[in-house]
Amino acid sequence: MPTEILFQTHLVLGYVAWLLCFGVYIWPRLKAMDHFEAQRAIATLHSFRFFGLVFILPGVVSPDLPASFAVFAAYWDFATGVLALLALLTVRIRPLFWLFVVAFNLVGFVDLILDYYHAVQVDLPAKAGELGATYAIPIIYVPVLMITHIVAFYFLVRHQLKAARTIADDVAPA
Repeated sequence: MPTEILFQTHLVLGYVAWLLCFGVYIWPRLKAMDHFEAQRAIATLHSFRFFGLVFILPGVVSPDLPASFAVFAAYWDFATGVLALLALLTVRIRPLFWLFVVAFNLVGFVDLILDYYHAVQVDLPAKAGELGATYAIPIIYVPVLMITHIVAFYFLVRHQLKAARTIADDVAPA
């Protein structure tokens, strides 16, 4: 089977497996949690994104892995991980916590979208073998990162809508 087909199949099945797992085990728990605790759990997962620096670690990936993909993915993952860690370190200072939650989700989501764009530009599926040990990152780790970014945004928007409704109800004439 061609490398491109294997990589694309793995990627799609990575999303399918995570969506199934998420729907049965993770989503019900996150939904039942307090808004703050759910975002804290998501930040904990994303705090490990410092691991993305492995894309530029000599000997782990092929030196032929296009730098336009590897360097961008490494540093934006690192930035996302640092922002998530900062969110976790500021849990007692709620305004800072929320600032870092929004920041790591925006940076992380943009990172993943641009990583997909760069992957297409450099034809990464055809060069998937050059990922070396990092092959598992886009197949196993990235799908759950993308899913949790979307859930985090959903929770942020839902919380804002609830707050707006509460304010509107308080202001409305009786």
